[in-house]
Amino acid sequence: MSLYKNLFKQTLIYGMATVLPRIISFLLNPLYIYYLKDKSQMGIVSVIFSYLVFFNVFLSYGMETAFFRFFNKEEDKSKVISTSTISLFWSTLGFLVLALLFRNTLAHKSGFAVEFITYAIWITAFDALAIIPFSKLRAERKPMKYAAIKIGNVSLQIVLSIFFLAFLPNLAKNNPDGFLNTIYFPDFQIGYIFIANLAASLATFLVLLPNYTSISWKFDYALWKQMMRYGYPVLLAGIAFAINEHFDKILLDWFHVPLADIGAYSACYKIGMFMVLFRTAYSLGIEPFFFSHAGNENAPQTYATITKYFVIFGSFISLFVVAFIDLLKQPLVPNEAYWVAIKVVPLIVFANFFLGIYTNLSVWYKLIDKTLIGAYISFVGAFVTLALNYLLIPKYSYYGSAIATIAAYGSMMIISYHLGKKKYPIPYDFNRIFSYLGLSVGFSVLAFYVDYIRDNYPIKVLLLLVFLSFIYKSEKETLMRILRRK
Repeated sequence: MSLYKNLFKQTLIYGMATVLPRIISFLLNPLYIYYLKDKSQMGIVSVIFSYLVFFNVFLSYGMETAFFRFFNKEEDKSKVISTSTISLFWSTLGFLVLALLFRNTLAHKSGFAVEFITYAIWITAFDALAIIPFSKLRAERKPMKYAAIKIGNVSLQIVLSIFFLAFLPNLAKNNPDGFLNTIYFPDFQIGYIFIANLAASLATFLVLLPNYTSISWKFDYALWKQMMRYGYPVLLAGIAFAINEHFDKILLDWFHVPLADIGAYSACYKIGMFMVLFRTAYSLGIEPFFFSHAGNENAPQTYATITKYFVIFGSFISLFVVAFIDLLKQPLVPNEAYWVAIKVVPLIVFANFFLGIYTNLSVWYKLIDKTLIGAYISFVGAFVTLALNYLLIPKYSYYGSAIATIAAYGSMMIISYHLGKKKYPIPYDFNRIFSYLGLSVGFSVLAFYVDYIRDNYPIKVLLLLVFLSFIYKSEKETLMRILRRK
């Protein structure tokens, strides 16, 4: 069981580095809702940040995953560090120059203010330059330093956001001749949001800057070609994932859905982030684990066990969030005008749960170096996303986007399983997995869509207790075995 304890420890620390910052960033959601004048401003912020995701995918071009693969594979690890660092440095510099030269064109095409586009370009560049230094920390198993920097980034972002949105207007008003009045601009709330993000990204880059000064700056072209060959399918998969996760806001804008509706959809989408937090923290801990234990004789059984327990925890989290949506929405989305989009939350929660299951099921093509298959699967999901958005947005608006999201991730999950059982058989306990998943979905439907139960919290608590009781009875032998080994 030491194997699972080590995995749990890594997941806990990396989870803290990911979950804690995002929990802190939850404060930004009600902050934005309170200080932005209307929902359309939230829509602008959401759409621009969705574009940022695509630029981040292009600028990383699969190098992060390639770094992990070759760091564990190559004897000369410094060569892997320097080659990947130099590659991302020059590609990012090239992007920065070109994007700044054409920022007016980008602003005209998108319909957003040029200053917002400029801030977004710099944010993207600094985030790209931090990719390999962060990957190096994970590969060298320095989770505490990784966590400290990640938490520091989001902490600075939220402190500056609160200052700019909540305090600066009053401070400038009370001191008209002071310095703060020179940096205050009325009706510039969206700009301040991007400035806070930019400052946090710049600070993170400066902290990680020694990673650039300490390397040898020797570029191994042969190694780089191997890393690019391994990484480009990951790039394709990243594009597909970006389409699945963020392109809906862009498509809604392209379909001329009012920015106010996009803002409401984005705000309520945040409630579904509870499952995203769990999935992301798990993914950060599990990817290095999968590669480092690939050579073990019992690796398939280990992966099967891990997947089962992921489903157990994910099923409970999904049921809890859906059952208590009406309580969670009050602190996270404090403006009732945004609650019109609350119906998307159950779909988003389970969509991200399916994506987490897919993460487990996709281990097979990474371990046999067939990452191109992952790209194909992701593009199937992207096709489902685009097709359903195209068909459903005109009639159902953002609810159509939520349907498209869960359909895309569900299809990817199913396809990966069927391909994987032929290429890299893993003995999944599907009887229990489907039981846990099915019970969670069934209870969630009752808790959200049946009005009597939705308004009756004692019944919701009873549903959770029944679910936990079922888990305990099913896993009692395993739990007792773990306790005896302690």
